[in-house]
Amino acid sequence: MSEDGSFWITITEKVVGLVLIIISAVMLYFTATSGSTLGAFTGFFGFLGVIVLIAGGFLIVVKPQE
Repeated sequence: MSEDGSFWITITEKVVGLVLIIISAVMLYFTATSGSTLGAFTGFFGFLGVIVLIAGGFLIVVKPQE
C-alpha cells in the first residue's frame, strides 16, 4: 500500500475513535441524568456507554499495521 493510503487510513481511524468517544460521553451523560426514567436499564446503558468509550480509545491508541 502506498504512503498516502496509509496516512488516510490512520487519520480516519483517529477521527472515528474521537467520534466514538464523543458519542459515549453523550450516552453516559444522558444515562446519568435520566436514571429515574430508565429505571432498571440504567446499568445496561451505562455499560454500553463504557463499551463504546473503550472502542474509541482503542482506535485512537492502536497503530495500524504497515
